[in-house]
Order: sequence, then C-alpha cells, then structure tokens
Amino acid sequence: MSARRTAAGAGAEVSVRDGGPRRADVVAGPAGGRAAAALWWVWLAAWPVTAVFALSNAAMPLYVLWQRELGFSGGTLTVVFASYIAGLLASLLCCGVLSDRFGRRPVLLPALGLALAACLMFATAHHVAVLIVARLLTGLAVGAAVSAGIAAVTDVAGPDRRRLGALLASAAMVFGAGLGPLLSGVLSETLPAPTVTVFLVEAALLGTAVLVVWRMPVPSPSPVRRASAGPSPSPVRRASAGPAGSGSRGRGKGKGTDGVVWMRVPGVPRGSGWHLALGVAVFGPGIVAMSFVLSLGPSLLTDLLGSGSRIVPGALAFAMFLASTCVQFAVQRRSRHTILVGGAVSVVLGMVTLVVAVHTAAVWALVAAAVLAGAGQGVGQLGGLSLLNSSVPTHRLAEANAALSVGGYAPAGLLAVGAGYLTDAVGLTDAATAFGLTLATAAGLGGALVVARRSRGRNGRPAPS
Repeated sequence: MSARRTAAGAGAEVSVRDGGPRRADVVAGPAGGRAAAALWWVWLAAWPVTAVFALSNAAMPLYVLWQRELGFSGGTLTVVFASYIAGLLASLLCCGVLSDRFGRRPVLLPALGLALAACLMFATAHHVAVLIVARLLTGLAVGAAVSAGIAAVTDVAGPDRRRLGALLASAAMVFGAGLGPLLSGVLSETLPAPTVTVFLVEAALLGTAVLVVWRMPVPSPSPVRRASAGPSPSPVRRASAGPAGSGSRGRGKGKGTDGVVWMRVPGVPRGSGWHLALGVAVFGPGIVAMSFVLSLGPSLLTDLLGSGSRIVPGALAFAMFLASTCVQFAVQRRSRHTILVGGAVSVVLGMVTLVVAVHTAAVWALVAAAVLAGAGQGVGQLGGLSLLNSSVPTHRLAEANAALSVGGYAPAGLLAVGAGYLTDAVGLTDAATAFGLTLATAAGLGGALVVARRSRGRNGRPAPS
C-alpha cells in the first residue's frame, strides 16, 4: 500500500512506492495522522552518503603506489584530481533537478552503480587513463550523493525532524570522507594486493548502500509534485531573488521531451537567495581549506616524521574529518548564524596555524591546522544545509543542496590545479603561505557577512534564524 504525506513548505503530496518499506517501517506522525519513518531509518538513510564519500578519498594513500608502478608525474596526478572535480560538477548540474523531479531512488541507484564501476577500475588499473576515468566516475557518484542523497535523508526525517536530517546528512558526508583514507591506509599496509583489497572492501560497503536505498522509505514524487517541476510558471522555472539564488531561465543546457530543463546551474527558489549566499560564504572557504590541507598535509606530515607508512596520511585525514563530524553534533542546538560564524572563525584559525606549520616544520601545528580546518568545514556545511532546509521546499531541496556544493567545490577544484603550479613556481612554503592567508581572508569576510546580515535582521529586516 502507498502511504501519503505532504512535503513541508511545498504543499505537494508525495507518496511511498508500493515497492518501498513495509508498514512496520513507518510510524504515525504527531498530528494529522501523517506517516513518519522510524528514527532508525533516518540514521540508516545517511549510510549511502557515507559509503559514496568513503570512495571519494579512498584512493588518496595509494597514489604513491600508482605513481611508482605506472610511472606518471606530479602534473599528471593533478589531472587525476581534477577529473574528480569535473565529474562532481557535471553531476551537480543535473542530479539535483532530476532528483527533485523523478525522486531520490532513481538517481541514487545509478550513482551507486557508477561508484561500483569506479571500484572495479581502481582495482584493475594498469594505466593512468583508467585512474582518470575512475576518478571521473567517482565524482559523478559523489555529485548524486551530495544532491539526491542528502535530500533523501531530509525526506526520510520528515518535516518535524528536518534539522536532524540536515545534521545526519552533513555528518555522513564528512565521516565517510575521513573513513575512506583511514581504511585505505590500514588495509594497504596490512593486507596483500593493496590496490585491489581496498576497493573490494569499498565495493562491499557500496553493496550494502544499494540495499539501503532500495528499501528506505523515501517518498517518490506524486503527479502534483512532478507538475511543480514542470514548465513555467512553476517554481523550478522562475527566476529567484537574492545573491547566488537566481533561477534557471535562459540557463538550461538540456531539456526533456516535455520541455522541462534537466541540466542547468542549480539555484534556489525566490526568497532563499540570501540563505544560499551565506552558506556558500562560509562553506566555500571551509571546503577549500580542507581540500588544501588534505592535499598538502599528508606529504608534509610524512616528511616531518620521516615515515613512509600509508597509515600516517590516512590517519591525518581521518582526524580532520572526525573533527568535522564531532563538532557538528556539538553545535547542533546553536542558532544557524552562530554556527556559520563559528565555522568562519575555525577556518581562519586553521589557515593561520597551517602557515605556522610550514614555516616552523612543527607537527603539532600541522595536526592542529587539520583539525581546525575540518571543524570549520563541518560547521560551515551544517550551517549552510540547515539554512536551506529551513526555507527551501522539498521539491527544490536536492537542487538547493547542489547549488551549495557547486559554490564550495568549484573553487576547490581550481585550487587543486593552482596549488600545483604555484608550488612549482615559488616553492612549497611561499605557496602554502599565500593560499593560507587568502583562505583566511575569504573565511573572515564570509563570517563578517553573516554577522552583518544578522545585525540587519535585528534592526527589523529579514535575516536567517
């Protein structure tokens, strides 16, 4: 049987497919007889996001092995990294819109298939081109997890637990991103055939994620909700107000047979532009800072300790993402503007500490920089997702999540290329100093924007809660 309920803020009726969960997985809501998923399903719905993000960084400790076996240069390694960002951004252009129109499951299942294909290619790679394609597929899968996966967690949580849904989805991303390199480092050091074993284990994790997506009580769009994603004057086709929140008119890259744009630069509905802008202002520098430490820290830490163990960089990455996960649970009850300001401050401190680390060769400073950068990214991500969850209706939520991610991951991709060239030109110390101070300035400006917007709200003008 189909259990029906109304999406929060959207007024759109959605239903759980007959092939979905059994009635025992759903409990009565607090009002109006609305069906709500059991709490354990809300936690379990975050697992596919964790599994996909574990793959996103699982290859990190293994690149030194591939470089030795396949004989490619550091410049080629930059191309491998950039292919991931290219796949991620391409996925974000369409997966959010497709997920909002056709449902979370039809987007997540193919994405998990791409992730499994990437595992197979990583495990059997005998040429650098295979690594590039594998990273491209990984980026495509991660883009779907960022948009449809996070929205699925919010959908399962329901309108009365949207803040919990944002918390679990955000924590699942960063925990998975840290779990991948830790497992990879440990397995590659302790078991034979490291480049094969790591991705066999990752494929097993993704297999369990497929089962979760197949059975989780995620609502599927009803005809009413699909109509809301149709041609103008629907909310999907209207221009949006506010910074970074413009609509899709004139920007569509592809249309379905019904004339609906299915690939475009993601945006948010009218009235949510400032929420997106504030989220990007803090989350953007946070994810770039984390990417910077992730690319620089492991090799620097290995040099400082004089150790070639692959567990060392994996452990550093895990510590950074663990800090990102834990701090989100610690601040979940704070106001959204406080969370965002805290994220900006953490990124500033992390980048200043990183500059100290590269100038003094101090291990403690590098570890502290990693933890602070991880905390800043996690808090900024939580604040951004919470703002969007508070104002964006369900039928636009996946696209809004994609818009937030594009604002953060696009500059992170540019950093991966720019950092390599700048390091070759001026050296590691000067390059790290320039990037660190630039990111600290950007994070400080983002935090100032949040404070200014909050002060404006206290003076009687609208501001995020």
